[in-house]
Amino acid sequence: MRHFGHLAPEVRQHLFHQEPCAFTADSPARLLAAALGATLYSPATRPRLADDILKQARAGVVSMVLCLEDSIGDADVEAGEENLVRQFADLAARPDAEPPLLFIRVRTPQQIPDLVHRLGSSVRLLSGFVLPKFTEERGLPFLEALAAAETASGRRLFAMPVLESPELLYRESRVDTLEGIARAVDKFRDRVLALRLGVTDFCSSYGLRRAPDMTAYDVQVVASVIADVVNMLGRADGTGFTVTGPVWEYFRAPERMFKPQLRQSPFLEVQAVELREKLIEHAMDGLLREISLDQANGLLGKTCIHPSHVLPVHALSVVSHEEFSDAQDILRPERGGGGVLRSAYTNKMNEVKPHRAWAERTLLRAEVFGVAGEDVGFVELLAAGIPA
Repeated sequence: MRHFGHLAPEVRQHLFHQEPCAFTADSPARLLAAALGATLYSPATRPRLADDILKQARAGVVSMVLCLEDSIGDADVEAGEENLVRQFADLAARPDAEPPLLFIRVRTPQQIPDLVHRLGSSVRLLSGFVLPKFTEERGLPFLEALAAAETASGRRLFAMPVLESPELLYRESRVDTLEGIARAVDKFRDRVLALRLGVTDFCSSYGLRRAPDMTAYDVQVVASVIADVVNMLGRADGTGFTVTGPVWEYFRAPERMFKPQLRQSPFLEVQAVELREKLIEHAMDGLLREISLDQANGLLGKTCIHPSHVLPVHALSVVSHEEFSDAQDILRPERGGGGVLRSAYTNKMNEVKPHRAWAERTLLRAEVFGVAGEDVGFVELLAAGIPA
């Protein structure tokens, strides 16, 4: 699989200076963590789940979570488990099927070894589990169950803990909770692919819900948690993890209070005015702004609950030609001693030592999402991925 692999080769050749790399579920963890992109959630109870998975893969989805937790009712868990076993067997029986990275969101640690056993040989299609309400106390049993299931099945399995508990949100318990989470995930570092933020649960603790013209960063009590999670768990010194962006809940905008957040000029330049109107109609201007703020705050990838959110996440994850040029210059071997240089675009200062970690992360993102052509912006990437 590869990002934008659903586009025709000639379209990719036009859009990219460097095309996204190909990868598989068996690729190195560091590559997969960066490549998750828009992780699409689906209830595990969908009757045609195998068909849905392959349909989304053909549309550009590279990671999905099949949910047995909040997206289904308590009474539907057993049926959801049975459906997952059937649907995985269906996928495994299709020789030409190319599913995305598949994860199961469970409720209890006991579900992990049970499901791995029941999946049988179709476990080869499973990349891991999403662990809800993660703290040190609640999370360690999940991680231990995953490690045991991995040993029993012989299949490499990853964990994606969801940070969403009230203990993490409340100021008086936040630091202790974060320190505990750090101990737990460090103990199982090789198995933790990424940390996911459960912002909907954070808002729930205060009876809040952000509007479609507000981002998670406009809700200050939520923004403070994101900042602390990145501060303690997203460091670039080798101790950190990939932290993914929070879910965007809207796919059609209700009545607006504020002006749209998309400038007109990028769309006018490429004659894509109708695309801008469509994005605004479906509340995508707020999503695009939140994705940009995710990246500015050190997050990579995003939880998605609607297929229409996938392309914006991926389009804004592509490295611009200017970013790529700066990152390459900073990491040239002859720059190892540091120093300051003017960017090739002659519009900024690149300071070698302080910008090195940024450059390394940028080149990893360039590997999995590609580098846009010199004159290609996010509007062209969006427009190319929308069916005519």
